[in-house]
Amino acid sequence: MMTSNDIIEVTEADFEYQVLAYSQKIPVIVDFWADWCIPCRTLGPMLERLTQEGGGIFRLAKLDVDRNQNLANRYNVRSIPAVKAFRDGKVISEFTGLIPEPRLREFLRAIAPNPADLELEKGLSLLEQQQWNQANLTFRKVLKELPGNPAALLGMAKSLLAQGQPQDAQRILHSFPLSREFSSAESLRPLAEALLEIQNGPSYSDDPLEAAYFNALRLVLRSNLPAAMDGLLDILRQDKRFRSGEARLVLLALFELLGDTNPLTRQYRQELASVLF
Repeated sequence: MMTSNDIIEVTEADFEYQVLAYSQKIPVIVDFWADWCIPCRTLGPMLERLTQEGGGIFRLAKLDVDRNQNLANRYNVRSIPAVKAFRDGKVISEFTGLIPEPRLREFLRAIAPNPADLELEKGLSLLEQQQWNQANLTFRKVLKELPGNPAALLGMAKSLLAQGQPQDAQRILHSFPLSREFSSAESLRPLAEALLEIQNGPSYSDDPLEAAYFNALRLVLRSNLPAAMDGLLDILRQDKRFRSGEARLVLLALFELLGDTNPLTRQYRQELASVLF
């Protein structure tokens, strides 16, 4: 049953207006289906649910091929389910058959990016610019729309660590979802744990290397990352295995926080290589 103007049934009588003309305003996804098509019974409801989630960024038009054979022939539909995306009156993307929901989401995202996806891009860009607080606020918006999104969770953890808030970052990292971002999240955990130690434990030591390590961590808490990395490199020059490799892992976490494309990451990664090898 159709639930909104974003999900409609179309026929040959109104296809020109409801699909071709309407696609001048927003993308229109046409689902070519039939009652006898078993995969259609799975794909159809999935398309409807994702359309409702989209909140009006595209329209779903369902077309029964048995009742509209001329349109099926016109668009060369040879098997169903068949899905075609229209923009400006033309087919811009399509697929045939039942596909998993993640692939369907990718298909729809390419046609009509969700506003939350655009916010996510904005947050990642702010991270690259080291605008930590603005990035944090942006990722919060994303997570309201896309709860549990791994990229947003990773960005949130990074922005929190960069602003000296390891406890909140640790909560995110401790229960991070399995995803392609998981290894990046794991690489941040030594930094979060070290910062929590300096916040909750002793901040002074008679051991010069321990004192230097505490100072480097305090510099991270104050968002002075270059000075912190300088301090960690000095420690590693004197003891490559300091704290069973903890200083090296913290430095690698700072590289992860800054990102591979950051000039500081490239500079200090080279210096670390010269120290270790």
